[in-house]
Amino acid sequence: MSILAPAFPEVYAMFHPKIVRYLSNLVGEDDAEDLAQIVFLKVHDGLKDFRGEAKIFTWIYRIATNVAAERGRSSSFRKSPQADAGLLNVAEAEDTNIWTGEKAPAVDQELVRLEMTACIRSIVEQLPEPSRAVILLSEFEGMKNSEIAEVLGITLDTVKIRLFRGRAKLREELQKQCTFYRDERNELACDRKGCCS
Repeated sequence: MSILAPAFPEVYAMFHPKIVRYLSNLVGEDDAEDLAQIVFLKVHDGLKDFRGEAKIFTWIYRIATNVAAERGRSSSFRKSPQADAGLLNVAEAEDTNIWTGEKAPAVDQELVRLEMTACIRSIVEQLPEPSRAVILLSEFEGMKNSEIAEVLGITLDTVKIRLFRGRAKLREELQKQCTFYRDERNELACDRKGCCS
């Protein structure tokens, strides 16, 4: 029985932003778009032979993971620094969202969130590659363990072990590098310790 593969424009529209985000977390924002183009060239070329033995999204994420791994092994590859979290233009911040009319988060609150995101991302980048990939797929991409196993071509038990070790290492590094507290709005915030600044 032959499975009718979805049309490439639909696949591209649905998965391009997700793959760029995944690759940004894996290799850095500067290289993510270039690698995404390579991924979608491979998807375009392989779509006609897609038989549905895997879910389409796990197939695409596996291609992305392989492209990132190939790039990482390349002698010309240098890991790009992440974009600075402080790029928010404070002067342009408004009190309300012009589309919804909802009260926008205060600028300082948004900066705290950006700082936390940058801190967590930098710590995730320090994880060993096997743990980093499973953490990104689980926590950032929301995949189930069985889907992660399919994407990475490893057993379910290996996924569970890497997730356990990765989360433990992430927790350890967060405790070492960040001080967490509740702000005046009772929202979680963090300050970087001396080793992170």
